Amino acid sequence: MEGTEKQRSTVRIYLDILKAAEEEGNAKPTRILQKANLPHDRMMRHVSELIKRGLLNEVNNGESRFYVITPKGQNFVKEVRRAESFLSAFGVSL
Repeated sequence: MEGTEKQRSTVRIYLDILKAAEEEGNAKPTRILQKANLPHDRMMRHVSELIKRGLLNEVNNGESRFYVITPKGQNFVKEVRRAESFLSAFGVSL
């Protein structure tokens, strides 16, 4: 099926957002948009869910807003990478 792209799973999107926050340290929304390759409304929906789950924190510093990965978020990234490694041994991907 040429020309069809596989949609990313919610876990993959969460991972992309968390990795962007981890790489940036204090990730501004624009950087997360770019690194996770998401439109603003979808990014904000997923970011809100990650905040609710305790994987990401929102920090407001005057007029600036940025996101920081939490220790729980770092653990999530580590465990998903471990699961990906395990699954890839069987030819399966997330």
